[in-house]
Amino acid sequence: MKIGFIGGGALTEAVVSGIADKFIESKNIFVSEHKQKRCDELIQKYKINAAVGVDSFINEINILVIAVKPKDSKSAMIEIQDKISEDTIIISVVAGLKIADIEKYFKTQTVIRVMPNVAISVGEGMSAFAVGSKSKSNDIEINKQLWSSLGRCVKVDEKMMDAVTGLSGSGSAYAFLMIDALSDGGVAVGLPRTKAIELAAQTLLGAAKMVLETKNHPDVLRDKVTSPAGTTIEGVRILEKCGVRSALIEAVIAAAEKSKSM
Repeated sequence: MKIGFIGGGALTEAVVSGIADKFIESKNIFVSEHKQKRCDELIQKYKINAAVGVDSFINEINILVIAVKPKDSKSAMIEIQDKISEDTIIISVVAGLKIADIEKYFKTQTVIRVMPNVAISVGEGMSAFAVGSKSKSNDIEINKQLWSSLGRCVKVDEKMMDAVTGLSGSGSAYAFLMIDALSDGGVAVGLPRTKAIELAAQTLLGAAKMVLETKNHPDVLRDKVTSPAGTTIEGVRILEKCGVRSALIEAVIAAAEKSKSM
């Protein structure tokens, strides 16, 4: 199997770093990027194929991932629509780009819209995907295997993709902000910075794993560690007083609305 990427930005690199010589051999990964310097960086770092333009690989690939900026998506699709095989699986990770708009250019191919997040680069990503009207079951399964190899993967209705963008697509940034703030708190009470960051990051990682593996509601798990008149309830009280819960809810809503407008 061979996979190609249109666009060599941060998201493409996150996918490549996660699949190279794991899901797909490096020699079977191709990237089209308009800057030669960036091509050279990707080649050196991941031992993949990268070039300015698509002509060197477009006829060979089984999966094509469109990973350009929204403003560049139309021109990218026009450039490649007559060059790919009708058996090629078209995957778009372009924020806000609807399946119907992609299918205007790829009338016979399986079209799948995916919203991953940056944690795919370390094998702990959360990806959601929606499928087009002509998507074949085998192609859908290949897509699922690809993104599952980078973490977790769920199928959703396309109408939910903006919500997915606001929650998991942008959510890594919210988590980084929380880790940074928690480590600041640790430093404020005397911890060295490196240890404070490690404590904060592992605490969030462990809490997330408990939710996923126990399948208990977060409130149930929180109650288990919140003793009457203890230290944890004091911290929770301050979080509620400062509106942290509401701020996170509003962040997801704002990001989802921004996705709708793109």
